[in-house]
Amino acid sequence: MRAVSLSEFGPAENLTVADVDKPRPGPGEVLIKVAAAGVNRADLLQRQGNYPPPPGASEIIGMEVSGTVDELGADVAGWTTGTEVCALIAGGGYAEYVAVAAGHLLPIPAGVDLIDAAALPEVACTVLSNLKRTAHLAPGELVLLHGGGSGIGTHGIQWAKALGATVAVTAGSDTKLELCRDLGADITINYNTDDFVEVVKDHGGADVILDIVGAKYLGRNVSALADDGRLVIIGMQGGIKAELNIAALLGKRGTVHATALRGREQSDKAAIVADTIATTWPLIADGRIKPVVGATFPLAEAGAAHTLLESGQVSGKILLTL
Repeated sequence: MRAVSLSEFGPAENLTVADVDKPRPGPGEVLIKVAAAGVNRADLLQRQGNYPPPPGASEIIGMEVSGTVDELGADVAGWTTGTEVCALIAGGGYAEYVAVAAGHLLPIPAGVDLIDAAALPEVACTVLSNLKRTAHLAPGELVLLHGGGSGIGTHGIQWAKALGATVAVTAGSDTKLELCRDLGADITINYNTDDFVEVVKDHGGADVILDIVGAKYLGRNVSALADDGRLVIIGMQGGIKAELNIAALLGKRGTVHATALRGREQSDKAAIVADTIATTWPLIADGRIKPVVGATFPLAEAGAAHTLLESGQVSGKILLTL
């Protein structure tokens, strides 16, 4: 089968298409014939040698796909060949076929086409696991989403609004902020011209902050929290080490969480997938959440897709199509 191969860690030009062995589904797994694969920032880190796949996962880059069920492994129930699905995976997505744990499959939501469905598994499971299961965001609370124009941000805006939260976002351009407003954001902050701490404080502080930046924003995020606020860090675009003012955190009875989805135990990921299907899929079916796709590339142009994502000049998700 065709798959994206990485000759050596480094720049996007190192991504090429090569012929590799087709995977076979093991017990409890399903083989998917891939229609599209999502491109994520974690893929960029893996390409650079900074984010190896979990033990046992495919070395091929790619953490989410859509496609059709091609073959069932032993002990798989509830799925049939030919069914259109999308899936959360630990690796192997940039390929014509990928083997997936059956518990990590999701049906295609009503009203979403097969290609666009590849934009959903990673963002939907990340947003639900962090805003619902970790931060316990409640209706009427204010949530601040950094990177409002990203895949996580565009999905998170819609999810939080459907919950009944007030949504604040940061982004680096007026075009991205306009998109965020169109998706339902109540408070939009251009981080190049405005101080998100002061803006959020003017609204009473953030009950929840979902942060993709990391070290660079740690102190300012704590300052922006409301009393009993919850900061959830899911990215490190702004570095990995920062000093934490514990007194400031204590004074607000605040909490800081750091989470990752890819390396969780399979049973934990399966529980998140099941919760996502039960909680988020009905919101997609009734139109309150829509996938936001900013660009698509054929599989052979994976390097160009990575370059675009690195540039920051895209909103929503980037997909590779087969």
